[in-house]
Amino acid sequence: MKISEQDIEKLAYMSRLDLTEDYKAAYTESLNAILDYLDMLNKLDTTTVEPAAHVLPIKNVFREDRLQQSLDLEQALANAPEEGVGAFIVPRIV
Repeated sequence: MKISEQDIEKLAYMSRLDLTEDYKAAYTESLNAILDYLDMLNKLDTTTVEPAAHVLPIKNVFREDRLQQSLDLEQALANAPEEGVGAFIVPRIV
């Protein structure tokens, strides 16, 4: 399927683009080159290729969820420059 300059004009109109004649010709040529490449890819025999989401085998690495002792409030706030009512006091950023 080839794209004509009339197709580009319709697309530009629907997209609310004001294209010059040079741009229309350049877009027509570019889009036709892309479609030619896709036609080339469509001619490839892919019957033996399995569909895949990724080229490489990717696995999620999960660690075991284990309960462990956490810091108590005094230890957590020990190095805080300022603290108040069990929380860090930080400068206002907004």
